[in-house]
Amino acid sequence: MINSNLIVNKNWVRRAFDKAALTYDEAAVLQREVCTRMLAHLDAVKMVPETILDVGAGTGFGVGLLMRRYKKARITAVDLAPEMLKQVAKQGRWFRKPVLLCADADHLPLADDSVDMIVSSLMLQWSGDLERTFREFRRVLKPGGVLMFATFGPDTLMELRNSWSQVDADGHVNRFADMHDVGDALLRSQFADPVMDREMLTLTYQKVTDLMRDLKAIGANTPSTGRRRGLMTAKTLSAVEQAYESYRQDGVLPASYEIVYGQAWLAE
Repeated sequence: MINSNLIVNKNWVRRAFDKAALTYDEAAVLQREVCTRMLAHLDAVKMVPETILDVGAGTGFGVGLLMRRYKKARITAVDLAPEMLKQVAKQGRWFRKPVLLCADADHLPLADDSVDMIVSSLMLQWSGDLERTFREFRRVLKPGGVLMFATFGPDTLMELRNSWSQVDADGHVNRFADMHDVGDALLRSQFADPVMDREMLTLTYQKVTDLMRDLKAIGANTPSTGRRRGLMTAKTLSAVEQAYESYRQDGVLPASYEIVYGQAWLAE
C-alpha cells in the first residue's frame, strides 16, 4: 500500500517537473534516446491502434514519434505536471493535436477497456507501487491491448550513489526496481506474455556538478521517501566530487543508466 510519505513525494515530483518544463529538452539527451529505442520495439507489434496513451509524456517527444508512426490514432498525453503538458501542446498540427490529460498514472480518469495501447518511457520509476500502476493500466486497456514501457533499473547512477554513500547515509539517489521484480509485478497484475530486456547506457561529464545540473534541469533531483532535505554545503559537495573522481576514465566521468524495457499484452 502507498503511504503518506509517498503521497508527499508525488507532490514533490509534480513541482519538480513543473519547474523543469522549460529546461527539460535541453538536458534530456538520454530520455530522448531511451524513448526512441523503446518505440522501435513497436516494429514487431502488428496491431494498428486507434487509441494510445503516453503515460508520463513529459514535453511530448514520444507523442511526436507516435503521431508520425500512427497517423490515424487518437493519442492522449498523460502527465502529472501541467507545465509539461503545455509543452506537449506544441506537438502536431492544427488539424491533429494530442489530447492532454493531467493525471496520476495510478488514477486515470478514463473508462474501463477504452485504450488499445499504453506506452510509458521513464515514468514508472516514480510509481510508489508498480503493481497498482499496472493494475490501473490493465483496467483502461481493451482486451488484446498492449503495454510498452521503459524504466530505470537498480544500477542507474551507481557512481553517484556510491560517491554519496562515502559522504553520508542519506538516500540521495533513488533506488529502482530490478527487471525481474518488474516482470513479476506484470504477471501479478494479470498481464500476459511479458517480455523483459535491459541494457546499460552511459553519459559522460567533465564534472560531477554538470551531472547534478542535468538532473535538476530534467526534474530528476526529486528526493526519495525518508531523505532529509536541505542545502548542500561546499564541504559536502567537495567530498562528493572527490569520491566521484575514482570513476574518471579517459578524462571524463561516467554516469551509468540501467534501462529496463518491458512489453506485455492483455488477454482477449
